[in-house]
Amino acid sequence: MELREPDFSRFRRTLLLEGEPDFVPLFDSVHRDVKSAFLGKPLTDLKGEVEFAIAAGYDFVMAAVGLQRFFGLGKHSYYGQEASFATKKPILQAKTAKYSVFTDAEGERAWAEEGKGNITTMEEFENFPWPTIKDFDFSLLKTVGEHLPPGMKVINTVQGVFTPVWLLMGGETFYLSLMDNPGLVAKMFDKITTLQYECIQRIVSFDCLGALRVNDDIAYKNGLLISPRHLREYFFPWLKEVGKLCERKDLPFILHTDGNVYEVLDDIIDAGVNGLHPIEPSAMDIGYLKKKVGDKLCLLGGIDVDLMTRGTPEEVEALVRRNLREIAPGGGYIVGASNSVPEYIPLVNYNAMRETTLNYGGYPISLS
Repeated sequence: MELREPDFSRFRRTLLLEGEPDFVPLFDSVHRDVKSAFLGKPLTDLKGEVEFAIAAGYDFVMAAVGLQRFFGLGKHSYYGQEASFATKKPILQAKTAKYSVFTDAEGERAWAEEGKGNITTMEEFENFPWPTIKDFDFSLLKTVGEHLPPGMKVINTVQGVFTPVWLLMGGETFYLSLMDNPGLVAKMFDKITTLQYECIQRIVSFDCLGALRVNDDIAYKNGLLISPRHLREYFFPWLKEVGKLCERKDLPFILHTDGNVYEVLDDIIDAGVNGLHPIEPSAMDIGYLKKKVGDKLCLLGGIDVDLMTRGTPEEVEALVRRNLREIAPGGGYIVGASNSVPEYIPLVNYNAMRETTLNYGGYPISLS
């Protein structure tokens, strides 16, 4: 397999549905354990992130600057970028276990509060220690931009607005409040949408940025988490403003949401989204999406994470080949996992997805 030079123009062309580029691009958020195993050495800095992206065949480096840095386990560190966010109780709960297939050490994962969160009343909303735009550190984007070779860009992931609202309120409180306390829900969305939009305005000003991805899971396997009416009231107006901002900046716009979003595909398109990620096979049929909205949305992902975790490299290769054969012709398809590449996916299966794309993803697609 020949190393492919990074070329963000192929990624951009695919996202914007401008026909077939030279190769089908790759797109993933990859856990640091997987990256380190791939490189054969610990990944410890932004220079290493760029080294990994080039070696693995990506046309971009993924960054994560924004409100999500404040929604973890108190104090975070991302290559020197730290944020301390003191709340009465953690917004997310830490669970420690052996998650990684690459080390015997236990790792930490964060789980959402299912009952009552930090904000359940208007008084708690008013007394909450809300961050302001001055609390955010955007310097990482400048630093990573200095390490990029010609032809490569950054894709920055920002948390959306639906998920932060319910995380802060707690799942049960949020869902009941949609009916019982809509005033508090409206206040929460107004606060979060304003803060998130301010963050994105700063992010899109960096020259190294090639595209923006908003992460906001609004659905599960069988359908939407809340009614389309509520999403159209609280979520989609903000998403549309982000879409307009990206259009003004000439930046492609990707929406990540797990689950089945058939019911709001038109809303997603109307918001100016260029690419939909990650197309879970258990929730949506990528072939159906290609026929229904393939002329309006680029499709990213579609390679089953469960198969990549428990299957064989041969099974992963077969699925990638099928998607290349059936979804990639004409452009508008980017290969990736149907969520992300977590630390429990074996390296051989991750490489099977990558290498199959790099070996057989040249246009015109000639797989039989």
